Amino acid sequence: MLDTYDHTDFAVADLAARLPGPVSVVVPTRNTAGTIAHTVAELLILADLGVVSQILVVDADSPDGTAVTARDAGAEVVSENDLTPEAGPVCGKGDAMWRSLVAATGDVVVFVDGDIADFGRHYVTGLLGPLCENDSKQFVKGSYRRPFRQQESEQPAGGGRVTELTVRPLLARTVPELAWFDQPLAGEVAARRDLLESIPFFTGYGVEIAMLVEVWAQIGLEGMAQVGLGTKRNAHQSLDSLGGMANEVIEALASTLATLDQDGLGSIAPADGVSGALTVRPARKPAPRLGSGDGSV
Repeated sequence: MLDTYDHTDFAVADLAARLPGPVSVVVPTRNTAGTIAHTVAELLILADLGVVSQILVVDADSPDGTAVTARDAGAEVVSENDLTPEAGPVCGKGDAMWRSLVAATGDVVVFVDGDIADFGRHYVTGLLGPLCENDSKQFVKGSYRRPFRQQESEQPAGGGRVTELTVRPLLARTVPELAWFDQPLAGEVAARRDLLESIPFFTGYGVEIAMLVEVWAQIGLEGMAQVGLGTKRNAHQSLDSLGGMANEVIEALASTLATLDQDGLGSIAPADGVSGALTVRPARKPAPRLGSGDGSV
């Protein structure tokens, strides 16, 4: 069973003394000028408390001024296009995350989305908690409630439509152990750097699901955890946009399952002549798999 915590389980005062190494918080951004200053302000509080060593905003040269806003707020800001330029044009969020590892300096890397309207420092302290408490934990995923806002009305649930309608049913049928994760597509992740450098990264919106399966295949569920972070409010996309996102997620899951040499996993096979559109960035420091998905070594 997946170890599950709540962010209230971890006190900030305890974390600074128990960190497994310097922490880089990486925020991939695209047109998030309206929310990024608040996010950076919350992270600066953790930096002052000795919890965070680096606040790195990786921006997609956003025309709305995200980079300037983040820099003025106190973050280190870099254009995703300046990182690993020899890899060619940047192909979306997953590519930006992969490239960010060359600029992140910490032994622990925390990824958080830059468009969260109700972001709080507890996101980061919650994600770091299991890594500080248990040496066997290497990867922590955020869990949260997703209110759904339509015009001036907000429902307490209903966000995360791709997760509920596509990802969770597919995981239940292909990698049942991973169905324990409440938010398998969460952009809020904390992991040991050497683990992140040992796995490939899918570009685009395929990055989160592929990362989850790759990490599970390498360290097993025993090395993973999830942490409740309260609520997450961000802009909801149109059905057309969600359809494109779901397609990328399905492609990334199908491709990742096809590359794993493990018994008992399901598969998602495309029809003859159907090819994928996503790019896969290679592991920066490939490592042999440590187990077979059951935590064995």
